[in-house]
Amino acid sequence: MKYSSKLSDAVHILAFIELLRDRLRACMPSKLTSGEIARSIHTNASFVRQLMMQLKKAGLLVSERGAANPRLGRPAEEISLYDIYRAVEGNKPLLHLDENVNEMCVVGVHIQLALQESFDSIQKAAEKEMRSITLAKVIEDYHKRLPEEADEKPCFGRFEG
Repeated sequence: MKYSSKLSDAVHILAFIELLRDRLRACMPSKLTSGEIARSIHTNASFVRQLMMQLKKAGLLVSERGAANPRLGRPAEEISLYDIYRAVEGNKPLLHLDENVNEMCVVGVHIQLALQESFDSIQKAAEKEMRSITLAKVIEDYHKRLPEEADEKPCFGRFEG
């Protein structure tokens, strides 16, 4: 089973753009391309562009076609994890029922129905918590985890390798 990392990658993109806006602009190229962002995430540029389009559609990101200079659509303090989640995952739930069960088995059919109520409760609780966590909070937590020497090397080795 493959798990989606879209939320994590979308937060990474927005945080990367916000962090570069002030602190790292001097060490990056004058334009911030999807390729530069993709190297940070360790993925391909087309996937980054896809996520950026979804973030832009949701108003969380602003960019002009042909100009590699993305910026947040609103302040980081006003962007919640819930906003980002909905932008990239749409209405997909966090937890998924197994739809491939033996329809002739009483347990196989009814356990899924019994789980649905619990999954709905978990979804509501998670969404409530996600609404309370902002991109600014994630960035603040990021800064707390930086080693002291990171201040001396603000470009993080420029994505070598």
